[in-house]
Amino acid sequence: MRFIVSSSKLQKHLQMISGVINSSNTMPILDNFLFELDEGKLKVTGSDMETTVSTVIPVDSDDTDSLCVPSRILLDTLKTFPDQPLTFHKKEENLLEITSDQGRYQLSYLSADDFPEAPELEDIESMTMPVDVLVEAINKTLFATGNDEHRPVMTGVFFELSTDECRFVATDAHRLVKYMRSELKTQKNAQFIMPKKPLNLIKNIFPLGEDVMIDYNETNTRFTTGDLTVLCRLIDGKYPAYNAVIPKDNPNVLTINRVQFLNSLKRVSIFANKSTHLVRLKLTGSELSISTEDVDFSNKAEETFACDYNGNDIQIGFNAKFLSEMLQNLQSNDVTLSMSEPNRAGIIEPIDGLEDGEKILMLVMPLMLSA
Repeated sequence: MRFIVSSSKLQKHLQMISGVINSSNTMPILDNFLFELDEGKLKVTGSDMETTVSTVIPVDSDDTDSLCVPSRILLDTLKTFPDQPLTFHKKEENLLEITSDQGRYQLSYLSADDFPEAPELEDIESMTMPVDVLVEAINKTLFATGNDEHRPVMTGVFFELSTDECRFVATDAHRLVKYMRSELKTQKNAQFIMPKKPLNLIKNIFPLGEDVMIDYNETNTRFTTGDLTVLCRLIDGKYPAYNAVIPKDNPNVLTINRVQFLNSLKRVSIFANKSTHLVRLKLTGSELSISTEDVDFSNKAEETFACDYNGNDIQIGFNAKFLSEMLQNLQSNDVTLSMSEPNRAGIIEPIDGLEDGEKILMLVMPLMLSA
């Protein structure tokens, strides 16, 4: 086995898929990249058993062979090279030799037979969407997923695909985001829960401006664009009936500049209790007061400014960290905060900055206010 490849091109592709490799693996073979050479094309694969990422690189070779190469030492070596051709030569005694303009380097390899095989997807459904839309859906929802291992379905993003529109939902029971695209439709209704890790990989490595093919069945899903493929095992379980927790009647509506609201929250929350992040919103007429108090350290802060408010006077408590994250993940100039009662969830929606067919709803649960 012998092939020649550009050092910078190889590094770029390996760097993209290296995020799937865990820092510590129970199976040593997972510390390696799988190299599969087939007459001028080198397919490189990384896996953690749950998620498998692969890419194809053009190389100069007529050989067909495969082996596993230690990922860390190979990446660390490639980072030191200026762009130049590298020759990889498989030798006897499980040794792989790399030849550069500067010298020769030798490392041991493992058999490709030991690398776990990616599952074959059977009985699949498929759909295509722009990478830009998929990445936007991930960015808008991923931050609201939970971390509770006892409720695994809430640690991922719920893909709800239908003949009318596609919805992407995330919640950790304290906040919820529903992102909708009406221009995306499928032949059949389908639902599945995507884990965080492959979604983070997709948004970081998939090229914008391309289309992505999504193949899915009851247990796995595969995302393919160009020479990149991400295949992952889905989270097993039934997603909560999220629509049931979204209050339908919210007569008290605050309309406010998003950046002004966000900056005020950031300043005031510095003085909030570090465990609850509680801030009080007091709406009276056309005036909004944002305040907090940490009695343990005698810290307090309050800001008051004019606002556009329609509804009854209300005082309601929220986690400032959650509110800020939601506002940071919107691009609109203005937003609405719709409320009904101090013990019911608040709904944040952007007024502008959306594409045709794009909708987003963010829900945040209130916190109990002391008198």
